[in-house]
Amino acid sequence: MSFFSNNFHSDKCPGTISGNPLNGMCEKVCIQAQKIFDACIKQIQLENLNLILTDAVPANPTYPLTFISARSIASTAEITNISIDRLCDKPNCARVQATISIPVEVLYTDANGVEGSAQSNINISQDVLLFVPNPSIMPYRVTCEASAVSAQATFNEDGTFNTKCCITTILKVVIDVQLLVPSYGYCAIPPAQDYSQEVCAGFFELPLYPQQRNCSCQ
Repeated sequence: MSFFSNNFHSDKCPGTISGNPLNGMCEKVCIQAQKIFDACIKQIQLENLNLILTDAVPANPTYPLTFISARSIASTAEITNISIDRLCDKPNCARVQATISIPVEVLYTDANGVEGSAQSNINISQDVLLFVPNPSIMPYRVTCEASAVSAQATFNEDGTFNTKCCITTILKVVIDVQLLVPSYGYCAIPPAQDYSQEVCAGFFELPLYPQQRNCSCQ
């Protein structure tokens, strides 16, 4: 079972609130959390993006390669070259510039029909406006979540792919804090339900012996 199983019912598990939301609230708790002061999302389509391949598996594929797909392999992207310039005419707002590096896995088949994969990186520049908190003992930081996917590309003679890629990035200004929040207490954890294809469903539901009925054949 899980929190969302139909046969598991408890007011101590996540889900939609039914009735008075204050019912069952029992304490204020201090939790370690990442507070997001601001965030923004950007979705772009890049044309003529050059993917440089590294760490091919299996090694030394036979050229030319036929592209299958490329997709980001992690939700977190690396941020470098960060520049934060506060704006005099917009209090608490700043211009945030950075380079975002998104790791991707590229799938292909080589000239011998052998399927393989390689690693690459997509580097893009960001230039956005974000709310930036005032200076404090605990410093804020800028983080990025990103997703990239490509379904078409052409192979270049230098061993790279020229591709068209769809990219989503979410820039966030965050601080790790001790946050005071209302609580309903600890979660009730349901017992695990092992996955099964239920190949014997129907058979095990039969009675062990046939039911006793009138033996008359009339």
